[in-house]
Amino acid sequence: MSQTKGLEGVVATTSSVSSIIDDVLTYRGYNIDDLANYASFEEVIYLLWNGKLPNETELSAFKKDLTAVSSVPDEVLNQLKTIPIGDVHPMAALRTAVSNLALFDDEADQQDEEANRRKALKLQAQMATIVTAFARIRKGKEPVAPKEDLSFAGNFLYMLNGEEPDETSEKAFNKALVLHADHELNASTFTARVCVATLSDIYSGVTSAIGALKGPLHGGANEQVMAMLSEIGSLEHAESYIKDALNRKVKIMGFGHRVYKNGDPRAKHLREMSRQLTEITGESKWYDMSVKIDEIVTNEKGLLPNVDFYSASVYHSLGIDHDIFTPIFAVSRVSGWIAHILEQYENNRLIRPRAEYVGADKQDWIPIDERP
Repeated sequence: MSQTKGLEGVVATTSSVSSIIDDVLTYRGYNIDDLANYASFEEVIYLLWNGKLPNETELSAFKKDLTAVSSVPDEVLNQLKTIPIGDVHPMAALRTAVSNLALFDDEADQQDEEANRRKALKLQAQMATIVTAFARIRKGKEPVAPKEDLSFAGNFLYMLNGEEPDETSEKAFNKALVLHADHELNASTFTARVCVATLSDIYSGVTSAIGALKGPLHGGANEQVMAMLSEIGSLEHAESYIKDALNRKVKIMGFGHRVYKNGDPRAKHLREMSRQLTEITGESKWYDMSVKIDEIVTNEKGLLPNVDFYSASVYHSLGIDHDIFTPIFAVSRVSGWIAHILEQYENNRLIRPRAEYVGADKQDWIPIDERP
């Protein structure tokens, strides 16, 4: 029986949601560069779920539908208020809250397409509400309700800070959401598909995906990048810090990607947004440090930055707490998870791979009183 560590290079399924071919990322056939430059996040969600871009009427209705279901049950918000402040990571709070949402949805276990579409809308909208509410609750602030006239990106920043964002911040955050929306069969997406392939419900699938995204080798990387930048502190310390880390064979987070040979196509968009935002905030050191680290790691190791590397300084410049970075990833990526979950339901087969056994063989049973 042949096996590949980490399933590297193994084709596990077919999908029409997104593709990575010759280092080009597409959603439903649309190049990520075009979507990052021109699309709203709402258009991307619609595209991922429906296989086509919406017209004006469809987009307007879709935005209204999202806003209409953005309120989270009081019971879920109250549970967030009981979470101890301290070492609880927001991803753990999000994982618990999303699972809890199912308890207050009468359609949670219904599997028809219409019910799943309604649940999809709720999950997309309410995860943003949960993340922003928790970020405020732990600071002793009350959650902020969304506004009907704001975009998804604008509403997230508004619900987080209590103030409507400026145009540059909203544009940057929208772009970040678009870039993180889907990424073929990544770890969390695969987790979601494995879960719902048992015909478990959509809430279970998304909760499972959140658990996978929480890890530092997946969604948690951007938080680790910002921790590194904060530890370095200034441009003049960057070179010595990174070279010392490389000599000690310490992994530099935010570099390299298993499926890209010539670099992550999403990184250049976030690099430019990092440059603009750090300049506006008067903290260009975060961008300058990032560029310096980029140069060193690329030259020394031949590794190029991935989407996580520059997203760290983008989120920091937007005034977002560092441990909220990964939940933001989830707020975006749930659009892709749902697209894959719906696709899995359409043509389902239980996902059950095999394992090559490498353990002990032909063991003889030993009675308990004779065991050493």
